[in-house]
Amino acid sequence: MLILISDAFDADLPKRLEAFGEVTADKGRLEEAAVVLVRSKTKCTKEYIDHAPNLKVIIRGGVGIDNIDSAYAAEKKIIVRNTPKSSSIAVAELAFALMLSAPNNLIEYHNGMREGNWLKNKKRTELYGKTLCLLGCGNIATEVGKRARAFGMEVVAYDKYVTHSDVANLKPTIEEAVKDAHYISLHLPLTDETRGMVNRSLLEHCTHCPVVINTGRALCVDAEEMKAMLEDGTVCWYATDVYPNDPPSPDYPLLKAERVTLVPHVGANSEENLARIGQETYEILDELIKGGLI
Repeated sequence: MLILISDAFDADLPKRLEAFGEVTADKGRLEEAAVVLVRSKTKCTKEYIDHAPNLKVIIRGGVGIDNIDSAYAAEKKIIVRNTPKSSSIAVAELAFALMLSAPNNLIEYHNGMREGNWLKNKKRTELYGKTLCLLGCGNIATEVGKRARAFGMEVVAYDKYVTHSDVANLKPTIEEAVKDAHYISLHLPLTDETRGMVNRSLLEHCTHCPVVINTGRALCVDAEEMKAMLEDGTVCWYATDVYPNDPPSPDYPLLKAERVTLVPHVGANSEENLARIGQETYEILDELIKGGLI
């Protein structure tokens, strides 16, 4: 059995996977592969799958599977799995770091110091007592909510598929969820329903000028409208780790917008998380092989 590691995983993983078969990073051997391991870069489209006649399993190291045509994979009887719990802490910590950076003026202070400006009179604000709205209330959002409560924030959430949360007060509509939010953190999968969900018509329900943090999916935000809302003060700040493409095209509207913090899709790239992804991937393959599914 050939296992193709198509994207970046923990450096120790190839050696560990040799217990299951031959391991390669040579993408030219896709036609031979029975198992393909991907993260975000590789897109397992219909065309990709058609070039892999021996493929039995696709494992995505990460939370979502929207870079995999899972419906077509199912037609071809290809098992699709991911590692939904492994990335929760890493992405949550980055989301919280981005949320902290805005009220503490970290970008402006840093740039000011580099430029010789002493911005002592520019006041900071605190997270304490503010309201955080989580859009999506899965594993990552729950970890963000835990940290927010530790900072003394009120946490609300909207997720039409979640009926209970230990960390957030669930709201029946997305409009009610964002209404009193000072901070909005996005943890949505990309679907037909969520595409462009965060737009002017939604954020005009906010009574405050919110900071929006996106470590979920870029296309859940209408980028053109977000840029306009930053310009007219509907949104205070936008911080993101996700883009329509990696890297974003030079004409991506938010790339040069004011009051934006951009980081290069590194939410899941902690050393610890890569090790967790590797361990969960190993366990998935072990389970499938022992169950006679490969």
